[in-house]
Order: sequence, then structure tokens, then C-alpha cells
Amino acid sequence: MALTTFEIKHAQVGMHADGGGLYLQVANGGGRSWIFRYQLNGRRREMGLGSAADLSVTKARALAEEFKARTKKGRDPLQEKKAAEAQAAVTAAEDTKREVLAGKTFSTVAVEYIRAHEAGWRNAKHAQQWTNTLRTYVYPLIGDLPISEVTTDHVLEILEPLWSAKPETATRVRSRLELVIAYAKARKWFQGANPAVWRGHISALLPSPSKIREVRHHPALAWTDMADFMVRLRAMPGTGARALEFVILTCVRSGEGRGATWPEINLATKVWTVPGKRMKAGKDHRVPLSDAAVTLLEKLPRIAGENLLFPGARSRRPLSDMSLSAVLKRMKQTDITVHGFRSTFRDWAAETTLHHPDLVELALAHTIANKVEAAYRRGDMLDKRRVLMDDWADWCRGAGEEIGG
Repeated sequence: MALTTFEIKHAQVGMHADGGGLYLQVANGGGRSWIFRYQLNGRRREMGLGSAADLSVTKARALAEEFKARTKKGRDPLQEKKAAEAQAAVTAAEDTKREVLAGKTFSTVAVEYIRAHEAGWRNAKHAQQWTNTLRTYVYPLIGDLPISEVTTDHVLEILEPLWSAKPETATRVRSRLELVIAYAKARKWFQGANPAVWRGHISALLPSPSKIREVRHHPALAWTDMADFMVRLRAMPGTGARALEFVILTCVRSGEGRGATWPEINLATKVWTVPGKRMKAGKDHRVPLSDAAVTLLEKLPRIAGENLLFPGARSRRPLSDMSLSAVLKRMKQTDITVHGFRSTFRDWAAETTLHHPDLVELALAHTIANKVEAAYRRGDMLDKRRVLMDDWADWCRGAGEEIGG
């Protein structure tokens, strides 16, 4: 017979049957809980349903009925409960692991790797070289990607633009990719084969660097052909074409241009400040914007919530270097490279202008070779470089002649 409300409230220490296998258990300290007793395959068993303070008698009876029905089908409620708890624990552990792995992006793991090994490196400069290499060639593509998701396709996307043009740099980048991923693998943040390993993997996809060591220079367009080229480029549709045009007008490296963001641009003063973390030398670089560059920027579409001037196909990721190279291919200019336009700019300045060579080197964000000269030039000669960049923009639109600075 079922227990009454009064009996439940005033029950003494012990077990009190409620019927259907349900019991109210009263402990010595006064604690009350519901117990379900049953027999399965000739074996008596019992399982706790919960505290009577939290579980009403109505719900306890419903649970007892449900479990009793299971036993009639040969099912063991206690075993099923333990299995469910074990699965819940596994699921919770997997969720925690996923959260940990999501936070272990390639860039965060790379920083950990550098910190773990820099004490054993020759000098601090080596650590800075590591950081600069990854910031320039790797982070723009996979810096924010969980390292557990890095694949061979990602590795090739990073290496292929460099492999023939900069084989020594490409070799260092591949090696550093492999080491960072190996570190993550040892930490159990990466599963499976290392996608950046050379022997038997990347070696099957790319030629040996030793066979292309003689490729030293980036094929460049002749400075005399710039005006005609720019007419054709401006007729090309797409974000890649606009990014290439911007890179040419500002004489920056491809990665610096592709990674440009709106907060870095001051249209009022016509200055673009590239932060040091995206510069090869690791220092902020101010770029004076010509009227042509400003006009290009003003015509770019602004996407809500997107800071990048030239966003790629993947959300919040810049265009890949291959996107700019693809523009040249569509223009049938497979004989030149994106980086080569910096050489075109330097040749033009040397052949047709009186601008000082050091000014040209500053425009290219190169270090002045003469240390004494560099020591006296504390500023970045922004105003003089603005004249230089205006002259270059004029030349690119066919309005320039032999000019001086």
C-alpha cells in the first residue's frame, strides 16, 4: 500500500515500502531518499532515485513504474543508468577537449614553441626571425586556424607561392611549419601524420629546393610598360585585381597589402600605417597615399563587420597570394611576379628620376645600407616620400615624364 503524505513526513529511520518496488529510506541523520528495488535474472538489486527533498513522491513513483517496466523486458535500469553516466562523462571530456583544441590556434602554438626553445637558440635574433617568418608567410593564412585542423592543402597554399621564387625562404617556412606541428602533436593537440614533413610527403608534391636554387630574382615588368599594364589592370574585375593595383601604387609587399585593414588607413591625411607585426623588419611603416591610391580605396566596397580592405573567400581572412598571381595569369602575364613590381618601381626611380636612392629604399621599407647615413636619419621622410609616390602614380597612369625630387 502506498505511503501517505503523513507517513512520508514522519517516517522513522529505516526502509519504508511504497509499493511497486519503491522505498523511502530514512538515514540516521534524518536524510530521506527514494530507492527502487527489483529482481533480475534471480538477482536482487537496488538503485537510488534521488533525495526526497528534491524528488517528489509523484515523480519517484513514476520513475519506479518506468524502471519496473524495463525489468519486465529484461533490461537492467541500474546498468543503463551507469552506462548513461559513463557516456555523459565521455561527452563532457570530448567537449572539454574540443574547447581546448579550438583555443590552440597555429599562432598560439607557434608562440609556445618559440618560448619553449628560444633559450637553446644562439641569440634573440633567431627567435625574432622565427616570429617574422611566421607573421609574414604563415599567420595571414592559418594563424587563427586551430592547429588540429591544419592540412596538407594549407601547407601547400603557404609554400607554393614561395617555392620557386624564394626557395631558401620556402625551405625555412616548411621546416618551421613542421616543427610547430610536431610540437602540437607531442602535446596531443594534433592527430595524424604531420602535413608539413618533407620526406615522403611534401617531397612528392614539390621539387627539391636544391634544384631551383638558381632562381634568385622575381621576374619584373619593364618600367616603360607600366602605363599600358595599369590600363589593362584597371579593366580587370574582382578584389584580386584591386588588391594588386593597391600593392603596385603603394610599393608594399604582397602580404602587407593583402592584410591591410581600414583602421590602418587615414584618408584625411592620406597615410596608411602598416603595423610592425605585419612588416618584415618588425617596425611600423607609414605609406603616403597618392591621389590614385585614395581614389581606389574610396571605390572599394565596405562590408559591415569586416576590417580587411581585400577580404578573401573565407570570413575574416585576407586574399591569398595566389589570388594576385591569378590576376597576372588572366592578363597573360605569366612572365612576371607580383613581387617583381617592387623591382620595377626601383628601376623606374633610378632610370627616370632624381629621387635619392635611400628615399626609394625607405619607400620599399628596406633598411638603409649605410649605417652612418641611417643613424642621422631618425625620421621616415614622409613628405619627401609623398612626392615620390605621387610621381610613381603619375607614371603608372601615363602622365609622368622624366622627373626629379
